[in-house]
Amino acid sequence: MIYQFNNIIPVIHPSSFIHPQACVTGNVIIGKNVYVGPGAALRGDWGQIIIEDGCNIQENCTIHMFPGTTVLLKESAHIGHGAVIHGATIGRNCLIGMNAVIMDNVILEDECIVGALAFIKSDSLFEKRSVIVGNPAQKIKEASDEMIEWKTEGTSLYQQLPNEMRLHWKPCEALTEIPENQTISTPNYQPWKQTKEKGNS
Repeated sequence: MIYQFNNIIPVIHPSSFIHPQACVTGNVIIGKNVYVGPGAALRGDWGQIIIEDGCNIQENCTIHMFPGTTVLLKESAHIGHGAVIHGATIGRNCLIGMNAVIMDNVILEDECIVGALAFIKSDSLFEKRSVIVGNPAQKIKEASDEMIEWKTEGTSLYQQLPNEMRLHWKPCEALTEIPENQTISTPNYQPWKQTKEKGNS
């Protein structure tokens, strides 16, 4: 659902897909080819949220801020299921793992990778290509070219998803049994561990 707040209406590029069970409120600007999944809440009531081109915000994510703050997701930022972004800046082509929490005034420079369940405390700054894990979160190493390539490939699938949703997504009634002629098509993409193992073999 899309809601205005104090006469400010969200601005969403028509190439993006916002699931009808997501909630986008107020001062929110969403660029091209952005996917926002069901259960996500982007609440631009006390400040502004800017989502640049090619980002994805997956199921049950929350984006909000303290009054007067701008939240910025730079191009191709990838926000995993259940993550919370509160008043932070997420750099270009970053990956935020599932259920991670990124607090106020955090700055992640480009191509950082944040592990699942990480907690990044307020006012933290992480330089480009940091791999960040833990609670409280800390940098453990620099992301390799291989890791960034894997992340970029995964995000590219989400950049294609808005158009795929427009073409093929619609409400339906569930079947009571599996049809004999049903076929399933999935993207050609390998999880990180499998990719890494193949590369080492």
